[in-house]
Amino acid sequence: MKKKPNLSFWALWNLSFGFFGVQIAYALQSGNISRIFRTLGADPNTLSFFWILPPLMGILVQPIVGTLSDRTWTRWGRRIPYLFIGAAVAVAVMCLLPNSGSLGMQSVTTVLIFGVIALMLLDTSINMAMQPFKMLVGDMVNEEQKAKAYSIQSFLCNAGSVVGFLFPYIFAAVGIANVAAPGVVPPSVVWSFYIGALILILCVIYTTVKVKEWPPKEYAEYNGATGGTDIQKTSGAPSEAAQGTDASAAEGSANWFTLLKNAPATFWKVGLVQFFCWSALLYMWTYVVDAVAETVWNETDAASEAYQVAGNWTGVLYAIQAMGSVVWATILPRFKNTKVAYAVSLALGGLGFALIPFCPGQFMQVIPFLLIGCAWAAMLAMPFTFVTNALQGYGHMGAYLGLFNGTICLPQIIAAVCGGYVLKLVGGHPSTMMIVAGVLLVIGACCVSLINDKQK
Repeated sequence: MKKKPNLSFWALWNLSFGFFGVQIAYALQSGNISRIFRTLGADPNTLSFFWILPPLMGILVQPIVGTLSDRTWTRWGRRIPYLFIGAAVAVAVMCLLPNSGSLGMQSVTTVLIFGVIALMLLDTSINMAMQPFKMLVGDMVNEEQKAKAYSIQSFLCNAGSVVGFLFPYIFAAVGIANVAAPGVVPPSVVWSFYIGALILILCVIYTTVKVKEWPPKEYAEYNGATGGTDIQKTSGAPSEAAQGTDASAAEGSANWFTLLKNAPATFWKVGLVQFFCWSALLYMWTYVVDAVAETVWNETDAASEAYQVAGNWTGVLYAIQAMGSVVWATILPRFKNTKVAYAVSLALGGLGFALIPFCPGQFMQVIPFLLIGCAWAAMLAMPFTFVTNALQGYGHMGAYLGLFNGTICLPQIIAAVCGGYVLKLVGGHPSTMMIVAGVLLVIGACCVSLINDKQK
């Protein structure tokens, strides 16, 4: 098996540059979905049901795209066709979704159904476009440069998130209308999706032009596979194909139920922590616009100017959370004990959630979101550190990590199903749901003590 060549910085950059556009689209979706559906007429008690789709599409689409692209060979490559098709569909849907209330449909129910279908297509296409970037690095980057390649991808991911979150605020600041007729999404949000769609397709075109995937024979020489048609049959990272044909066949024969039965205890204990963490995040994404509008502007009417201003400001707060996460990520390695770092980060995030209803000033809300950023930084890195350490010697690393993705998606689905009932239990106030999210995150912090952080 030939050693993969070292790539220049710009070659590594080109592999992931399209991720910047994909992440802008993802930030626009996650930062504005509740705002859009509330504007279209959704009741707060049913709002969480709309959030079932994103994690459901994630848990279904990413493994499917990974498996299919493993077995695809075209003149344009094996990953890039899925990337381009996903981006093209996402662009089309990004132009439709924010216009759901402007297409002449007569009833609120019809508008919401159209919006749900558009959201399903948008999340499916974003997931389809996102997965190939992770695989391109695995396919074409050698072990020595993977850390650098993923750090570039992480930078582009965070930069895209910040830009996407800030778009509605920026467009309103330059004079684009931030209010519209009842049931119609404001132009500041609509134009945010238009510009985000434009940036997405331009970034993806750049990647497809600059990146030339290896043909099957050359790929096989670098990745230790034969024939180039059945290199990897699991949902794991493509780099695992480098273990050779025999390893690939063994990975492909893995039975998910058997793997779960034999999984180390740490896999399940970290999964328990994940349950509380991602349930908390789901309630933030669902109710935070209403919570900020209620706490700072004393407004709950989605058609009001104050509510739409709150929606823009929430995008700014999300961007602050992302930047706080980047800073906290540089502090985490200074903790001598990884479990302490994980638990402290989650506890700080829980405190941040609980503070949201008690910060009536617009700029006071910055403090809670900086604290939430601490939890976000730990949630992105710590769980996989514990699980990969525990899985050393178990084999089937890719399959296990694919299954572990369920600990991210399933809690969100469960929380979304229960959201309306929980909201009624706490008096129907979205701001109180932030306290619920805080309690969940603190419970997650307490569960960290159950993890046995000993490498197998």
